[in-house]
Amino acid sequence: MSEQEKPIPSSKVLIVDDNPQMVELLHAYLEDLPQVTIMTAGDGEEALKKVAADRPDLVLLDIMMPRMSGYEVCRKLKADPATKLIPVIMVTALDELADIERGVEVGSDDYLVKPIKRVELVSRVSTLLRLRHLQNELDRTLTYLEELERALGQPNK
Repeated sequence: MSEQEKPIPSSKVLIVDDNPQMVELLHAYLEDLPQVTIMTAGDGEEALKKVAADRPDLVLLDIMMPRMSGYEVCRKLKADPATKLIPVIMVTALDELADIERGVEVGSDDYLVKPIKRVELVSRVSTLLRLRHLQNELDRTLTYLEELERALGQPNK
């Protein structure tokens, strides 16, 4: 079984957009992914609170929102050691090269331009969720090895 054929482990995806129709569309596109729980936030401040409380495995983030832009939300997530490894996909109508570059500069992991194509969204979300879970597995393995080395009295290298 290839990596693409393996089911995604149980995951949480946070959709952040101030447009209820876009939230509904993204939710509908992702609801067929097995074992994926979908959460929503209507603006950047609410998104940061939900990330702190629920630790999603991936964030779909609009850029143009009231109170706090998606750029600022992404910058804050990537600056925090507790959330910096959560993949962020910018989902926006902004399609100029400068907008994409700014998304990369603040740390986004991917960038989708509206109108969103279902197959593209599902493919990118699935791939980033698999990577997120592999990173978590690697982190747990490294922690276990460090504990084992300490227990055996071997210094860390």
